[in-house]
Amino acid sequence: MKNAILFVAITLISSLSYASSPIIPNVDLGKWERLGSKKVNFRLDKDVIRVGVRDGGFTKLKVQVTGGSVNMHKMVVEYGNGQKETINIKHQFSPRTGTRVIDLNGGKRVIKDITFWYDSKNRPGGKATVHVFGRH
Repeated sequence: MKNAILFVAITLISSLSYASSPIIPNVDLGKWERLGSKKVNFRLDKDVIRVGVRDGGFTKLKVQVTGGSVNMHKMVVEYGNGQKETINIKHQFSPRTGTRVIDLNGGKRVIKDITFWYDSKNRPGGKATVHVFGRH
């Protein structure tokens, strides 16, 4: 009886922590830092994720999508010194998919913000959320 109660308690605790933290596929959260997330609209649009100096410098980025589908066109990374790097993505992301690892030009760079252009369809699956991760 004690084993059954212990099993139920562990299962309940595991499911609560599973539900409270989004599952991001293909990202080892020990090596990657979440730079930000945006829930996208159902149309052609762009969104900005502000990063800033407090997060330090990064050499790599990875984009993940959860909750819906997004047709990503490109993203523009603006560095702390004002320089911009355009990264053409041109990919239809389904829920729980992401980009390959994207190497940033110039080594370790402070990122001011990341602007991404996309379109999304109004589908029963709901709005998608775009997550951006960086690696130092």
